[in-house]
Amino acid sequence: MERIQQIKLPDSSAIRKAEEKWKTIAKPLYSLGLLETSVNKIAGIFGNENFRLKKRIAVILCADNGVVEENISQSDSTVTSAVAKAISLGNSNINLLARTFDCDVLGVDIGMKDTLDIPDLLNRKIANGTKNIAKGSAMNIEQAKQSIVTGIDLVRDLKQQGYQIIVTGEMGIGNTTTSSAIASVMLDLPPKAVTGRGAGLDNHRLQHKIHVIEQAITINQPDKNNPLNILSKLGGYDIGGITGLFLGGAIYHIPIVIDGFISSVSAMLAVMFNENVKDYLLCSHVSNETAGRKILDYLHLKPLITAELCLGEGTGGVMLLPLLDGAMAIYNSSHSFDSLNMGRYVDYVGTDNRRK
Repeated sequence: MERIQQIKLPDSSAIRKAEEKWKTIAKPLYSLGLLETSVNKIAGIFGNENFRLKKRIAVILCADNGVVEENISQSDSTVTSAVAKAISLGNSNINLLARTFDCDVLGVDIGMKDTLDIPDLLNRKIANGTKNIAKGSAMNIEQAKQSIVTGIDLVRDLKQQGYQIIVTGEMGIGNTTTSSAIASVMLDLPPKAVTGRGAGLDNHRLQHKIHVIEQAITINQPDKNNPLNILSKLGGYDIGGITGLFLGGAIYHIPIVIDGFISSVSAMLAVMFNENVKDYLLCSHVSNETAGRKILDYLHLKPLITAELCLGEGTGGVMLLPLLDGAMAIYNSSHSFDSLNMGRYVDYVGTDNRRK
């Protein structure tokens, strides 16, 4: 955990050089909008304005949540196992999209109820699911720390393997309930303002889900100023692991892509641990879950995709990759004003104003 204190801001010089490089390309200034901003951010993370994103991976953290016993979902933990198996065998939704966009996939058991004997499912199990947050803490402090450290170490290991960008993803029945509970505390909003239907609940069961979250917060009394306390009392091993992925990206200088609701809740926790983490995050889309937009506003992040996505598994996150590929094609290969013997556009707006 002490590595978290080592996090520094990205290289501002590399960001400036990337911004200037965009201005030499023969097109209207800032015309690729948030895509240009994303490329500039990646340049700062790498400390080099000349880069490629050839090797990328989606890390899908799989875990179960004890709160499922409160009947807050249409499904139970058997679905977590079934989807985790499909991910590891290359048959799930995330695998199909990842193959389309030239991205590897790594499934990780960080806290599933069942233990699957599958070679391609990385075993980093902390426990066989969390406890029921409606009755007490999800996990103890040491387990919460272990989940975060697991995510940090995954980034370290993947960087050593040559990966240049990591997409976050998760699989775990009940994790919209744990995420809504954390969002309620961190956004200082009542559960009904941040709780959605998850994989699909009718009105009656949605109200029950809200009541369970209210009960969990009342019983556990989380400290809204202490991210480790919040995670241990209301979270899940998937949330802790993704929090670690974000922290690891900032420690090891790799851009990390926020996927949807669960991922963005984890980003809030990571930024609470160290506010510099925000400059290492790439925001793919705004989740269609109730708190999706609220969380991104809290983080002051703008999504590149607004398509009412809420599938999970990192699917929205990998959809950012072809957009980045398009931007990088222009950034690295497009003709310049000089090569066309054209005068450059005068910058009347200014990069600093564009950042606001």
